[in-house]
Amino acid sequence: MPAIKEAKILILATDGFEESELMVPLEKLRAQGAAVHVAAPAKTRAPGQITAWDGMKEPEDWGRSVPVDRPLAEVKADDYDAIVLPGGVLNPDHLRVDAQAIALVQDFAAKGKVVASICHGPWILVEAGLAKGRKMTSFSSIKTDVQNAGATWLDQAVVTDKGIVTSRSPDDLDAFVAKIVEEVQEGSHGARRAA
Repeated sequence: MPAIKEAKILILATDGFEESELMVPLEKLRAQGAAVHVAAPAKTRAPGQITAWDGMKEPEDWGRSVPVDRPLAEVKADDYDAIVLPGGVLNPDHLRVDAQAIALVQDFAAKGKVVASICHGPWILVEAGLAKGRKMTSFSSIKTDVQNAGATWLDQAVVTDKGIVTSRSPDDLDAFVAKIVEEVQEGSHGARRAA
């Protein structure tokens, strides 16, 4: 049960992430003392960074870029206490067809570590086989996808079920980050089941 200031948290994303859904957890978790690393697949728009999608800036809709701390191929669940999966539409759509990304998320879940996903991010959880039998939330447009994967979908700011934390949208970021902190400090779900 690490204090948040002793925790190591991985944010997994690629180009097309929702800017606030990556930046708010990154900044708030670091402000509380957690070591937070951004990981991404090797192929991105620009080497060593990922870029947000900002549909408000037509015709050039790419937004802010964020440096990548670790390549996806080199990160392991054993080195972290939690993984955060931001939304946006493009980001999770690309990650859910990336075998390394799915295997990493599955490994976090199998080890009882916190898996936190917001907005369209639960698409990754669906692909990883983590939705069935759980209570979850997401952006409303993928509610049916989440339900079809076997989850009970709830219209709540944040839903937690056996270490899986889900949230609906940028409006819920404060509750989302607070729940990540709470879950990390409670420790591994595998350890909780054994206790």
